[in-house]
Amino acid sequence: MSTDGTTGRAEPAVGRGELIPVLGIGEVRAGDDLAELLADHLPAIADGDIVAVSSKIVSKAEGRVVPGTSRADAIRAEAVRVVASRGESQIVATRHGFVMAAAGVDASNVEAGMLVLLPVDPDASARRIRAGLARRRGVRVGVIVTDTFGRPWRLGQTDLAVGAAGVKVLDEHAGRVDRYGNPLVVTAPAPADEIAAAADLVKPKLAAVPAALVRGLAYLVTAADGPGVRALVRPADQDVFRLGTVEAMRDAIGRSTSGLGDGPPGPEAIRRVLAVAAGPHRASTVGTPGASMAMVSPLDEADRKTVLDRLGLPSGVPCVLLFAAECGSTVGTLELGGARERVLRACAVEGLGARWVPAEEIADRVPADAPWWPDDHYELVGLLAVGAPAEEG
Repeated sequence: MSTDGTTGRAEPAVGRGELIPVLGIGEVRAGDDLAELLADHLPAIADGDIVAVSSKIVSKAEGRVVPGTSRADAIRAEAVRVVASRGESQIVATRHGFVMAAAGVDASNVEAGMLVLLPVDPDASARRIRAGLARRRGVRVGVIVTDTFGRPWRLGQTDLAVGAAGVKVLDEHAGRVDRYGNPLVVTAPAPADEIAAAADLVKPKLAAVPAALVRGLAYLVTAADGPGVRALVRPADQDVFRLGTVEAMRDAIGRSTSGLGDGPPGPEAIRRVLAVAAGPHRASTVGTPGASMAMVSPLDEADRKTVLDRLGLPSGVPCVLLFAAECGSTVGTLELGGARERVLRACAVEGLGARWVPAEEIADRVPADAPWWPDDHYELVGLLAVGAPAEEG
């Protein structure tokens, strides 16, 4: 650690890294001792070095190679849920918590007709290799097991850490202050992933180089094995992209709308619901004949408050939608049924509350000569009050 002579603040450790390919390991078979193979082929190794090892040879040594008669079956067996799919491609979550293409099932750099699966516990694999290197070479090093991942918002792939031992996997900056005095809130570099990606530059996929030595980053090597890459898996409650496209649609279909409360919901959420309400129907003032046989129309503020008061609904509800169908039109009534369900689903997705009031209940409490009541061309089917959700409990 150094100190800034101007401010007196301690500066973070800065390393000058060196990447060295580990050559000559050759084909790895089930039962091979990876720590012994690495110890035999690593150049001079010292305390504070980091060894990045491809998950491919870890899996081979641990017997995680299976006949590849059906890659799809292997992916299903390795996945705990499908996050997204397009055609034959699938992004899935593995039992390790990794979200990746094809569950890491790989048909490259292996005999034809075989598939390589990820190690069962890559962190445990890294710990075994680290302990073996300590016994054989008498050094305290860090070990990272790497695998290739795609990126959802960028083309191309890069290696990330899937297992680690003796390496600081996450460097939380929250609570620190930058050189300009700005507090850091969410910054959290992942050194294990950064090292994995860097090491891949000297162990490219077609070069038969399954490991690399990373030197100069001793400040990231820890005395204890540490929590491993498991500490990098984002908890479900913090994952804003947890649901894939299909899962999100299924979730929306299954949601139920809560009761209606009196708090003010966000205007943007109401606008999105109104856009869904319009749908294929014509949104216009009730009583004005439209081109379609069904209309969904919002009441203006004065009429809305009158209706809410007469129906005993919360006075702060910001949106009341009238559903009217052309008199005698069965098709129009069916259209409105579909529109109502879409709006209710939209309310559930937006976290809004809603209450449906059928025309019969309205007629008992609201005079038929109200200015917004449909004329003889349309008949009122009901209204939907949309607003804040009812408070639980």
